[in-house]
Amino acid sequence: MVAHNYVFVGLLLLVAVGFALAPLALVALVAPRKRSPTKADVFECGVRTHGETWVRFRIQYYIYAIMFVVFDVETVFLYPWAAAYGSLGTFALVEMTVFLALLFAGLAYAWAKGVLRWA
Repeated sequence: MVAHNYVFVGLLLLVAVGFALAPLALVALVAPRKRSPTKADVFECGVRTHGETWVRFRIQYYIYAIMFVVFDVETVFLYPWAAAYGSLGTFALVEMTVFLALLFAGLAYAWAKGVLRWA
């Protein structure tokens, strides 16, 4: 009986890999193979690049984006909790208070370290 479950998981894995590889195989069979310098050239937004194409970004932009994602995920967790709050009780209120306190502590730490300043 347990082997039956593994067969199902293995079959599902094969189907998933097949779905991932089928478009690649189809493109390899159907795509035209004409090579040219124009196709090999570097384009950015459809326009030829001038000068150096590698640009260094400050790490602060990435940290700012990560913080946005963290608080965006917080909002995703808040909506279902708020929708079901009436039936959850006091324990859920305490848990959400701890969750929000941890997130706001992280925000206060980032603010104190100056991560949220652009200049």
